[in-house]
Amino acid sequence: FTLPRYTIRNCARMSTLLRSYRAVLRTHALLQPCAHQCRRSAFTLPKDTTLNALIWVGVGMTGVTSFLVYKSATSPKHSVGMSGHRVQQYSSSGAVHPEAQTEVLMVGKTTSSTKSPPPATLPATSTTDSPPVAAPTTETSPAEAPPIETPPTPEVPQTVVEPTPDQVPCLPEHVPIECFPTSSPEHVPYVLIGAGTASFAAAKAILEKDPAAKILIVGDEDFTPYSRPPLSKQLWFNEDHETARQLKYKAAWAEGKVVDVFYKMDFCDPNELASKTGGGVAVLKGKKAVSLDPAQKKVTLDNGVSISYGKLLLATGGTPRNLSLFTTAPDQAKARTSVFRNIPDYLALDDLVGKVDSIVVVGGGFLGSELAVALASRGRSRGLKVTQVFPEDGNLGLILPTTLCKWTTAKVRKEGVEVFPNTLLKGVTLEEEKVKLITQDDQEITADHVVVAVGLSPNTSLAESAHLETDAILGGYLVNSELQACSDVWAAGDVACFYDPQLGRRRVEHHDHAFVSGGLAGRNMAGDHEPFKHQSMFWSDIGKEVGFEATGLIDSRLPTVSLFAKMGEETALPTEDFSKGVVFYLSEDHRRRVVGVLTWNIFGKMDLAREIIAEKKTEADIGQLASKFEIQ
Repeated sequence: FTLPRYTIRNCARMSTLLRSYRAVLRTHALLQPCAHQCRRSAFTLPKDTTLNALIWVGVGMTGVTSFLVYKSATSPKHSVGMSGHRVQQYSSSGAVHPEAQTEVLMVGKTTSSTKSPPPATLPATSTTDSPPVAAPTTETSPAEAPPIETPPTPEVPQTVVEPTPDQVPCLPEHVPIECFPTSSPEHVPYVLIGAGTASFAAAKAILEKDPAAKILIVGDEDFTPYSRPPLSKQLWFNEDHETARQLKYKAAWAEGKVVDVFYKMDFCDPNELASKTGGGVAVLKGKKAVSLDPAQKKVTLDNGVSISYGKLLLATGGTPRNLSLFTTAPDQAKARTSVFRNIPDYLALDDLVGKVDSIVVVGGGFLGSELAVALASRGRSRGLKVTQVFPEDGNLGLILPTTLCKWTTAKVRKEGVEVFPNTLLKGVTLEEEKVKLITQDDQEITADHVVVAVGLSPNTSLAESAHLETDAILGGYLVNSELQACSDVWAAGDVACFYDPQLGRRRVEHHDHAFVSGGLAGRNMAGDHEPFKHQSMFWSDIGKEVGFEATGLIDSRLPTVSLFAKMGEETALPTEDFSKGVVFYLSEDHRRRVVGVLTWNIFGKMDLAREIIAEKKTEADIGQLASKFEIQ
């Protein structure tokens, strides 16, 4: 960026003049006389002086305008959910964020050449002041759902309250729900159970290996595959509320382009799939697989229809956990309680924000903290009161060291959320049309609505009919290194319990894992024999001052070594400022090996973190590793 030399000289002269003027104003005694003198002489300046003054004003405006143009050209594009600082760090490091991969799929098209039918218009329905809201855990952790009520009670099956017609959230007409028939083909070479990120990634990978492949995605939602993270992140911070209601937001990684949450692929009618001369992908919506027979290679749907397959993927995701405290509550209180996972849940909760005066979020993990801050931001203009309740010492207490999670809680409060850490619930009642929560120490917290965000249970209901083994502790289908559960059956995403060669048997519930494991399963279904070695990462943004990324085993129960920047120096000493740093999670054995890395407001370092874990670095190596994270 350059300016003509004469402009630079004039700007320099004007800068000198302004410095002199500021020096005069520093003396309070001269302030008033100077102002009066300026007013008296404003209309009596000689012509040449007036001309010079106009020149100075013109030069000043030119300089300021040029500076603003320069800043606009060099500053990162503003977009919702991702700071320009984060995008800039990723660009400089050459790394690729999972969200960047996702936004490409939201904008571009895949290799499929089939045509998509026109979107259907949904029947107009209305919402009440307290519609039931169900929904997701985007970026959740298996350990996110400790029992909150006390004393502990046996697990009670979740009671499903069927909404009345006036309680069903109205989906905008812009939401692209494909108008596919409910019938399905008798045989499909590739059947993918579940219509989320893992299935979409698998379909994309299969087509790349076999462009003539015929693929059927079976999902129990009324949508084609979409990305879940924006439901608790970008959509809530979209300043254009109507655009957010259409499930659209500015894509940070696509230069601020407006995208929606749906993955772009030319889905076809399931009944046309068999007759296609080339490859194709069809989505059978609103259908749930209820039984699986691997020996006969048949899957049966909830409408009684059976479909035979050549290869099958289990990518059924998970169901939001609830607490027996709420599932056994009186019906009227239960109707004002919801969980959060899918598009209708987002739209219903968004609708509530404009109608109620208070909302309580139960849970202090990723989803609970993201939602609490998002609700406070969205409802700030109308005075919505947002309260968050959880049993841990602070926000994200299950993954962060104690001091850091308490610092995070202070930042969440700064965003306008009333936070109650170390709080256990023991009762739920309805009083004067409000839900009243009773804590263990007999405090009362009232609200118009309660959102429960305490983790996810993997959907493994097909295990019994298919005689598939599940992990008793971690949950999910047990799979081998190629993500295969049994002959011609694979599993990916939230429901895959796989062996990590670095960290042992694991199950991961994050977006990056769904995308990568789905892609690998798809390639293996198409003939590859590739082992799963990817160390998945996750990320979260909680308010304006908390953003982090992590990979490996991230558990606050593990020993940790934390390095944070303070006054331009890196320090491992206690500090009240945790604005930027790295947390290393260590194994509990005598080796003290690094098993997890969390970067705090430092971005684009996950490839480095993966190398550290793969190379089995130990606590003794941390001093040498710290400089690579550029904490300063």
